This record gives sequence, structure tokens and C-alpha cells, in this order.
Amino acid sequence: MNTTTDTVFIPGATSGIGLALAQRLQERGATVIIGGRRQELLDDLAAAYGFGTVRIDTTDPESIRTAADEVIRRWPELDAIVLMAGIMVAEDWRGPAFLPTAESIVTTNVLGPIRLIAAFTEHLQSRPAGTIMTVSSGLASVPLRPTPTYNASKAFIHMLSESIRLQFAGTGVTVTEIVPPSVRTALLPGQEDNEQAMPLDEFADEVMDLLERDPGAHEILVERVKFLRFAEARGDYDTVVGIVNATDPHAAAD
Repeated sequence: MNTTTDTVFIPGATSGIGLALAQRLQERGATVIIGGRRQELLDDLAAAYGFGTVRIDTTDPESIRTAADEVIRRWPELDAIVLMAGIMVAEDWRGPAFLPTAESIVTTNVLGPIRLIAAFTEHLQSRPAGTIMTVSSGLASVPLRPTPTYNASKAFIHMLSESIRLQFAGTGVTVTEIVPPSVRTALLPGQEDNEQAMPLDEFADEVMDLLERDPGAHEILVERVKFLRFAEARGDYDTVVGIVNATDPHAAAD
């Protein structure tokens, strides 16, 4: 991704990491289109930052198709999509009540990105250089006890990124995976105030620095996430699992 000249669509950029990256891309000269479900919030953000906006519900296949058609029609120079929309919800698999939550997470975190890629893949291959940017998590490598489906959904995104990168080789489309650690956002209740999580601005600034240094990188790994990402390779996986689940406030036993 060229952070200064690309036209970028970011569904799920009305808050948190998505909004922070959208702001930084816009400041550097990129044309940024953000997507979200609430039109009034999109309008406010467009007025504040100059973003293009498209209403989209990434849990709804028809909404994805309609939004993709609109984005490509209004911004035919689109170069990149950033698959930012996702949810993280605690669940307890020791009884059947977890099932609706698990299904909702899979719909948003797994089917959403699959459907978005399907909607844009032909267009991105028509560009001189296209980018599919996925967003996984350090929890794709080391599990957090209360969020099994979220962990698994991000492991899926990691392997999907690795796999489709092989298929897109030679097409001009780059597949880049952002791998966040715990970041101070509203992804989970109380996470915005979690001092163990990485400050949002610090995370976004480091991501932008890494993108600018290596626009074709396979993975964007801030230093804070490497403790999780490489636990198995270092041979201390069990130790890291224990540390993560002993120190994260969301991992406390019920």
C-alpha cells in the first residue's frame, strides 16, 4: 500500500483502530473511504476529516454487494481495502448458551472478510497495484481464555491471508496482514482503560511507520505483538499462554 497516494476503503473505520488508521492515511494524502452502519456517524466523520463514506453492514451479504458497487462506481481508482470490521465477545463453552455469540462472531469476523474480498477481488486485480489488508490479532497465536471464537476467527484470518497471498502472487495484488496486540479500544468492555493494552495512538503510529518502510510487507507486526506472534517459534508457548491469561483482566476465572 502506498500511504500517500492510494485510494483506500476501510469498512469498520468509525471508531478504534480503523478510525485511527483512516485519519493517518488521510493526513498523508491518501483518499480514504470509510464504511459503517450508522449514517449519522459517517456524516459526522466526513465533516470532521473529509473522508468519503459508504453505509455498509458487513454481516449482511446484500449490504456488502451494494456497498462494493457504490465504492467502485464512485471511486473507480480504488487501490486497497482494509478489512477492519470485527467483534470480540466473551463466551463460555461449558454450556450451550455460547452458540448464538459464536455464530455472530463467525459471521462478522470470518464471513464478513470473505464476502468483502469476493466483492472487490476482480476490481483490485484490474488496478496497477492493489492491496487486500486483513486484520488478525496476536490472539491468533496465543489464546485468551474468555474469547475462544474470537481467537479462532483471527487464526482463520491469519491462515487465509497466508493462503490467498500465494494465489494472488503475480497478479499485482498484495495481501498484507495487520496483527494487533491488545490495544486500548472499546473492543471489549473496559479495554479502553486497560493499562496493559497498547495505547491506540502509539499502535496506529507504529503501524503507519511499518507500512511506509515496507509497503509490500506480508505482516505488520508492532513490537508489542511479537511476544505473542512468535511464542511457539521461540519454544515458550505454554509460558506465554500462562502469562497472557494471568495478567489480562478479561481472563480472570469466573
